Amino acid sequence: MLQLDRLTISQGAFRVTADWSAPVGSRIALMGASGAGKSTLLSAIAGFLPATSGRVLWNGQDLAPIPAGERPVTILFQDQNLFPHLTVAQNLGLGLRPDLRLSPGDWARIDTALARVGLEGMGPRRPAQLSGGQASRAALARALLRARPILLLDEPFAALGPALRAEMLALVREVADETGALVLMVTHDPQDALALGGATAFIADGVVQPPVETARLLADPPDAVRDYLGRK
Repeated sequence: MLQLDRLTISQGAFRVTADWSAPVGSRIALMGASGAGKSTLLSAIAGFLPATSGRVLWNGQDLAPIPAGERPVTILFQDQNLFPHLTVAQNLGLGLRPDLRLSPGDWARIDTALARVGLEGMGPRRPAQLSGGQASRAALARALLRARPILLLDEPFAALGPALRAEMLALVREVADETGALVLMVTHDPQDALALGGATAFIADGVVQPPVETARLLADPPDAVRDYLGRK
C-alpha cells in the first residue's frame, strides 16, 4: 500500500498536501491545473524532493531515509530519460545494472523486453534513431525490466498524437498488469485518465484529493473539477 501520511511539500510560497492511501496495483491519474503540484507530488514520492512534513510510506515503510535510486519506484518523464550516447539496449540495461556490467542472461532479458513492446531488433540503435512512439516504448521496456512496484508517469506521452497516446496507455496497462505495479500518472486530459482505468486524484487549492473512480468523478464532478473541465 502507498500511504501519503499528512504529506506536505513546500517550495517558497508554493505548498501542496496529501493525506490518503492506495492499495497495491492501483491505477491513479493525477489531474489538475498547470502548477497545481502534480509533478511535485511525483518528485516527492520518487525521492527527488524532500517532504516538508508528513511521510510517504510503502507497505508501512517510511521512504524518507531511502535514496531516490533505491526506492521501489520507476519514473518516466516527458523526455523519456534515454541517454543519447548509449544504444537502446544499453539504456535498458541501466535499469538492471547502472554500471552496465551485464550478464548474457541480462542481455537476453533486454531482448525479451524490447520484443514485448514491439521493438524487436532495435537494441543496437541510438535514441536519436527512434520515433517519439518508439522512444516511449523503450522507456516502458526499461520500466518492465526494473519491475519496481510503483510506476510514476509524468506526462511521458504528452507530445504524441491521440492515437499513439492511446496505444501507449494500453501498453502501460499491460505492463502494470504484468508487474503488479501501482501506477500514478500525471495528465491534463480526462480521456487519458479514463483510458488508464481506475481512479483520479484531483489537485486544487494545494490539496491532492483522495482518488475517486475516474468514470464516477467525470460523470458527477465537484465544482473544482467542473471548472477545470470547462463545464457549466
